Amino acid sequence: MPDSSRPRAHECPRRRTVTTNPAHLYVEAVGSGPPLVLLHGFALHGGVFSPIVPALAERHRVLVVDLPGHGLSGAPMPDTLEATADAVDRALDVDGPLDVLGWSFGGLVALAWARQSPDRVSRLVLAATAPSFVARDDFVQAMPLARLEQFGDELRVAYRLTLKRFLTLQVQGSEEGRRTLSALRATLFARGDPSPATLTGTLRLLASADLRKALPEIRTKALVISGERDTLAYRDAGAALARLLPDARFTTIPGAAHAPFLSHRAAFLHALDSFLDAR
Repeated sequence: MPDSSRPRAHECPRRRTVTTNPAHLYVEAVGSGPPLVLLHGFALHGGVFSPIVPALAERHRVLVVDLPGHGLSGAPMPDTLEATADAVDRALDVDGPLDVLGWSFGGLVALAWARQSPDRVSRLVLAATAPSFVARDDFVQAMPLARLEQFGDELRVAYRLTLKRFLTLQVQGSEEGRRTLSALRATLFARGDPSPATLTGTLRLLASADLRKALPEIRTKALVISGERDTLAYRDAGAALARLLPDARFTTIPGAAHAPFLSHRAAFLHALDSFLDAR
């Protein structure tokens, strides 16, 4: 929720534009000021950020992207995080460096983007993101692979019902779980149904991505935000992500689960503002 004490030098929250771009991605721009790109999570779209966009647009030109294959973006989902990041970059009509907020799967895309284009990504905010979303022999701070594979099987049988259950997992343990779940359910199919190919491809990337060895190469200044009760991207995984990045700080939002920007909006915006305002 916007805070009246915030500086309003760049305020223009009601001016929204949608861009046409060579990558065929849906990008909504609102506000003016330093650019801030928002990248959503698996099976959703940029509309999930709607509750925080007005506050962010008071001081940023907010660029809300529907990732390939998601929402209103017509382009198919690429096979790699790097190709996904490249599609996002080509879709933006902004020159020079920019800040990027990636949530969950969007955080993986943001990390890949910062790694391959360090001059393009100025700062990273990584919310509910893990260096690996599935557990490995030397990384136990994540969900078992079998759990993700079961989720994929359920998607193929009844994907609408399965995605609604997935939303329940995103708020499990949150102090504001019921209100957050209502907001997510209202958002889920607001921009159409994701294709089976998009769901399968994104799950494949989530299962295979292990960025731990690549993280020391990413020297972009970063803030990692974890929910204390996150059951999808565990708090300990977020802490590991921050340790492996050369220039990162880590913060936990007490009582929050996987969608802290919805369930604990004020705390999330305070953490983000404190980071972006620091020089």
